[in-house]
Formats: sequence, structure tokens, C-alpha cells
Amino acid sequence: MALFFVNGATFATWGVHIPTIKARFGLSDAMLSFAMLAVAGGAILAMGPIGRWVARLGSARASMLGGIAFAVATIAILAMPAFALLLPMLLLFGMANAAFDVAMNAQAATVEASRTRPVMSALHGMFSLGGMLGAAFGGLMLTLGVPPLVHAALIAAMTAAVAIGMAPRLMADHPMPPTADHHREHATRALWLLGLMAFLGLVGEGAMYDWTSVYMRDVAAAPLGWISFGYAAFSGGMACGRFGGDRLRARFGDADTLTGSAWLGFAGIALAIAVPLPLAALVGFSLMGLGAANMVPIFFVAASRLPGVAPAEAIARVARFAYVGLLLGPVLIGGVAHVADLRIGIAVVALTMGWIALFGARSARQYLIRR
Repeated sequence: MALFFVNGATFATWGVHIPTIKARFGLSDAMLSFAMLAVAGGAILAMGPIGRWVARLGSARASMLGGIAFAVATIAILAMPAFALLLPMLLLFGMANAAFDVAMNAQAATVEASRTRPVMSALHGMFSLGGMLGAAFGGLMLTLGVPPLVHAALIAAMTAAVAIGMAPRLMADHPMPPTADHHREHATRALWLLGLMAFLGLVGEGAMYDWTSVYMRDVAAAPLGWISFGYAAFSGGMACGRFGGDRLRARFGDADTLTGSAWLGFAGIALAIAVPLPLAALVGFSLMGLGAANMVPIFFVAASRLPGVAPAEAIARVARFAYVGLLLGPVLIGGVAHVADLRIGIAVVALTMGWIALFGARSARQYLIRR
């Protein structure tokens, strides 16, 4: 839980200082988007090698080293004196984030496999909580006039201390049993399906992060003070869904929890589209957050159980699809909204949730059963 918390808080620190970097280097919106793309691109490019690295090293040691690398990279991006140096550093920051992310999720899968009840959703809830508190702390530091590099150093020190301090308490990964070729082929097919669902699920999540405020303003005609509530409603729903998700998974199983989650997300977006009023949109975005909350934890756990592939490698392959969905989701919604309007654009999210509910969860049911 500590590792997931500091991961969320550290990544939020980067988000808080995006305007700082824009102002320091005098970046246009286009160049700033290019900088943000470098972070996602670094993570996507590194996923394959990182999965193999974590599998070889073990998730416990990789979590420690990944946490330290992520901490160092967080300081480095705010210490770069020129934009030409910032871009490769952002690429490395994305790679370090991916290393920490895959390692701690592989460790979480090991922990869950050693327990009688699920735990992965609550761990992802700690990531969400870390992100919210990290953003709030960053806002306080800005208000107090604390230099960005000092703020980054404080967060980095916390992250490195947790990564080092928690390392002795982590579990050794379970040994990989020898597997036949048909098991590896079966795992490959399963990873493509899980990856597709992760892509579609994160298309919706990415769209919510970037478009809820715009939807509140332009479609729901919300008062100025309500505009930011759309993002808050989605994030709050996601946090609540994750902290309650393990109970649902234990009672109903991953397959039924995934199906119900997808229908909940579909219903939320359908409500926001059908009743474009501020309160209805907030309720809809909250339902979408509840629906999206447990998708990634379920996909990662299912991937980690597949025979024929190391859990870290399987998680990394599914995570790559998820990162691509998170990256392309806002762009896809924006493109559809440009051609039609934002209500039609947001409807794409309902379609992704509906596909997972109707087809994806059913097709993947055999991989979602805990053994």
C-alpha cells in the first residue's frame, strides 16, 4: 500500500508542475503536448524490456530500484536547464514510472496469490489516494511559494525512503513451473484479449480525465464553480470503487465484477448524454468512476495468473495496451467531437464500456476465474 501511495503522489507532482515547466521554457500548447507525449511514450516503449527485467530480478528488488529511479527522475525533470535536455529526461521519467508501476503490480499479484481474499483493488485505491493528496500537497507548496525543485526533492525523498524501507517486507515471487508450448500460445491469445479490454477501458478513463470539465462547461452549461466538479466526481467514484472493489471481487468473482462494472460505466455515460444537466452529469461521471475503478486491477491479476509467462511480463504487456488507451482516449474523443459534437464524442466511452460488458468479459471469463 505504501508503494502504491508514493507512486500516485510522485506522478501527481509531475502533473502539478506542468504549468511550471510551460512557463519556464515559454512553451506553446503544442510543444507542451509534445512534452507530455514523451512521458507516455517512454512508458510504452519500455514496457517489453521492463517486464523481462522485473521477471529476472524479482518484483521485490525491482520495486525498490524502480522507486529509487522514479524519485531521481522526478527531481531531474525540474532541474533541467533547457527544453532540449528536458525532452529526453521526460522520456526517462516515463520509463522509470513504468518500471516502478510494473514491479509493484507484479509484487501485488504475488501478495494476492498468497491470500484467500483479493487485495489488488485496494492497492490501486491507495494509488488514487496518493494522487489526490500529492496534488493537494503540490497546490499547498505553490501557494506557499516553495521552489518547484524543493517540492520535487521532498516528494522524491519520501518515495525513495519508502521504496528502500519497504523492500525487506516484500515477498519473493512464486517460482515459475515449467510450461508446454501450448500453454505459451494460450497465454498469448489471452494477453491480446486482456490487452484489448485494457485499451478500451483506459480510452474511457483517459477521456474522463481530459473532457469532463469541458463537458460540464459546454454541454451541461454548469455554473463556473461547478466546472471542476466533473473531474472530482469521476475521481471520487473511482477511489470509492477501488476501496470497495475487493469485497465485490471476493463475493461475485472477477468475471461478474467486470461485467457489472462495465454496465455501470455505460449507464453513467448514457445518463450524462441523455440528461445534459449539471447534476445529472455529475451523477453520471461518478457512476463511470465506480465502473472504471476495478478494471485495471482485474486485468492485471488475470494476466499474472496465466501459465506460460512470468507475471511481470504479462502485466507489462497488458499495461502497454492500457497506456496506449490512456494516451489515445482524449485524442479520439476530441476528434469525434470536432467532427460531430462533444455528446457524440463522449458516447464513444459508452460504446467501449458496452463492448466490455457484452463481449469482452464473456470471452475472457476463463481467464478471470481465480484458481
